[in-house]
Amino acid sequence: MTAPATLDSTPDTSATDDGGRGNGRRLGLVAGAVAVVLALLLGYAGGLLTPRLTRPGDDSVEAGFARDMTAHHAQAVEMGLMAFQRATDPEVRSMGGDIATGQQGEIGTMQTWLRSWGLDPTGSQPRMAWMADGAGLVKNGLMPGMATPEEMAKLRDAQGREFDLLFLTMMINHHLGGIHMIDGVLDESDEPDVVRTAQIMKNTQQTDLTNLTNAKKRLGG
Repeated sequence: MTAPATLDSTPDTSATDDGGRGNGRRLGLVAGAVAVVLALLLGYAGGLLTPRLTRPGDDSVEAGFARDMTAHHAQAVEMGLMAFQRATDPEVRSMGGDIATGQQGEIGTMQTWLRSWGLDPTGSQPRMAWMADGAGLVKNGLMPGMATPEEMAKLRDAQGREFDLLFLTMMINHHLGGIHMIDGVLDESDEPDVVRTAQIMKNTQQTDLTNLTNAKKRLGG
C-alpha cells in the first residue's frame, strides 16, 4: 500500500520576495540617479545665474570707481603723452610713455568691466558719489589730484626743463589723488576682479611716485 502523496500547502514566497527586493533596489538606483542629475543641473544653473544676480549695479561702488577712474586716467594719459613727445630729460620722457601706455590699458580693463556688467560708460551718479565723503573731494568738478584747465594749458606751453619739472609735479599730485581713490574702492569692494586690478594700480602708482619724486630731485625741482 502506497503512502498518500502529501502536498505542501505553504506557498513558496522566495521568488516573490526576491522580486520585490529587486524592484525596490532598482527604484532606489533610479531615484538616486535622478537626484544626482538634478543636483548637477541645479549646480550648473547656479554657476550660470549667480554672476548675473550678483554683478555690480549702476550705482555700485565698482561702477562708480570704473567710471571716475577712467576719467582720472584719461588726463594722466594726456599728460604722459605730452611728456613722451616733448620732455628733454630721457627718464622723464620714458616715464611719460610708460604712464600713458599703462593707464590707457587700465582704461580698457575698466570699460570691459562696465560692458560685462551691462552698464553704460557714464552713469547718473555725481562724481565720487560711490566713495565715502567723496563728494567733498571734488573741487570745481575735478576729482582728487586732477589738474585744472589752467594747469594743463601751462603744461602745454612750457618748454625744456620747465616742462619736465612741471610734468613731474603735476603727475605726482595726480598719482596721489588716484591712490586715494583706489584706497576707497579697496575699502568698499569685494568684487575679485576689481580688488585685484585696483591693488595692481596702487602698486604701480606707488612705484611711479618714487621714480617721479627722484627725478624731480635730480632735476633740482
